[in-house]
Amino acid sequence: MNQTIAHGEARIPPIGYLLIGLRLIGMLALLLVCVPLHYLWRLFGLDRMWPRVFLAGVGMCAGLQLRRHGKRVPGALLLSNHVSWLDILGLSHAANSAYVAQDGLAQFGFLKWMCSMNETVFIARDRRADVARQAQAIRAAMDHGGTLTLFPEGTTSDGTDLLPFKSSLLGALEPLPEGAVIQPVLLSYPEARDICWIGDEPGLDNFKRILARTRPIRLNVHFLSPLSGEELTNRKTMTAAARERISQAML
Repeated sequence: MNQTIAHGEARIPPIGYLLIGLRLIGMLALLLVCVPLHYLWRLFGLDRMWPRVFLAGVGMCAGLQLRRHGKRVPGALLLSNHVSWLDILGLSHAANSAYVAQDGLAQFGFLKWMCSMNETVFIARDRRADVARQAQAIRAAMDHGGTLTLFPEGTTSDGTDLLPFKSSLLGALEPLPEGAVIQPVLLSYPEARDICWIGDEPGLDNFKRILARTRPIRLNVHFLSPLSGEELTNRKTMTAAARERISQAML
């Protein structure tokens, strides 16, 4: 993460720890219900809905309140700004989305397990030999009508501005599969600076700080107009056009 912001050491009052405990119990209950149902659904070849039900439920437990704007295109690849780990919970709810993620996450056993259940497509920017395989995996996911989300910033921002978009993250989509739709999305938190995860704040501190909140976390999900025409020429034009759409929507 390449920005800094002073959150200071999290000072959590007693009621905050009570909220953390209650919310963790709710999340654990969701996990115990959704995981067996997920494997049961797989056994019968049914849609893999339960991981996204779980992620959406975790968002609700964390106090996330969503408001959707614009029209989502089903089966699109969403290019979104990135503010917090809450983004994944919000888009799982608002867009029923799976994700394109850097393969560094796959090094952590539990995270890899959770990501694989949600049909995450892992990409490795530094292994050119894998580009064809990665492109095939992304295209297969899109061909099945599933929505995928990619965060072109590659890290989280403070929610008040955009970091540069990395066109290399879209390398697996060049050339763009026939019929593919690329739709930019703006995630807007009215209290972004209170919930963002940047700088030197440890992930566990950020997690506790958010779960200890007594106020709800408002998130506006803006589905912007899909890219078209020359904007789809290559990965650089796609990332530039998506960033411009999101930047304009932030004004």
